Amino acid sequence: MASHRRPKQQSRARVTVLTTAAAAAVVLSANAANAAPSEKLSKDQVKSKVDKLYEQAEQATEKYNGAKEKQQKLQKEISTIQDNVARGQEDLNKLRDGLGSLATAQYRSGGIDPSVQLFLSSNPDDFLDKASTLDQLSGQQVDALRKIQSKQRELAQERSEATEKLKDLADTRTELGNKKKDVQAKLAAAQKILNSLTAKEKADLAAQQQRADRSSSERVNLGDAPPASGRAAAAFAAAQGQIGKPYVYGATGPSSFDCSGLTSYAYAQAGVSIPRTSEEQANIGTRIYSQSQLKVGDLVFFYGDIHHVGLYAGGGQVLHAPHTGAVVRYEAMSDMPFQFGVRV
Repeated sequence: MASHRRPKQQSRARVTVLTTAAAAAVVLSANAANAAPSEKLSKDQVKSKVDKLYEQAEQATEKYNGAKEKQQKLQKEISTIQDNVARGQEDLNKLRDGLGSLATAQYRSGGIDPSVQLFLSSNPDDFLDKASTLDQLSGQQVDALRKIQSKQRELAQERSEATEKLKDLADTRTELGNKKKDVQAKLAAAQKILNSLTAKEKADLAAQQQRADRSSSERVNLGDAPPASGRAAAAFAAAQGQIGKPYVYGATGPSSFDCSGLTSYAYAQAGVSIPRTSEEQANIGTRIYSQSQLKVGDLVFFYGDIHHVGLYAGGGQVLHAPHTGAVVRYEAMSDMPFQFGVRV
């Protein structure tokens, strides 16, 4: 006899889940229908946003450069201290060996109290001679002990200094890593925005950048401003030789540069050592606040936090490494908020 089973009913929990999901789908569909279409940024808006991110990336780059320079400086200082400690330990060992030799010589005189041994001497003259020798030996020992004590204090101080610098180095390495991530995050955000463009828009934007690089690579209408000095002229000539090379954060040449990497490289070619970062470069030489007083080769600084630097080229132009995606080129100083110049 065939059994007539009723169809198995869905559990109440399962029905509830399905009902909730269905209701949510209806709400989402209604919202999607009523919502305004998502706004697509125009090519110019994309460029504006990307330029702002590149500026922020350059701010982070200069902080990254500062942390990197501090790390390198600390590494050199620690290496010097460690070398000094090693040599000091060798000196301390020699002093201890010398003191041991004095003690051994004294012990070989009989292994008993020297004053008693001298007192028992049958020859008075010999007694006096030996007493004089004992006084001299004691003085040498005291002097050796003082030298050892002084060397131990010196080594303890140097080891303490090394420990502090090693801690500072560890903190700086952490800071360096964070600054690098900050730069990379800004550049990744810029690239994400660029990726939202169509192929044609990307091509148009790239062509626009190439035209800017190409037209700015020739010294046009720079005026007849004289160089600030012979070395400033040499530095400017060295920077001119880098025109067309790409901006890369943290780079100091010769194949690529960031802004302060270009200026420090240029002056190095002229035999002048200047600091690595724009912030430090702003604190050397003589400041010039009037653009009319600038001369070719002067350092020129932009933005309130001084995160961008270039070389004055005359005629209101700057020769610089602008930002990611651009190359070393000339540009009107009016394109950026000028702060002051520095004559090296």
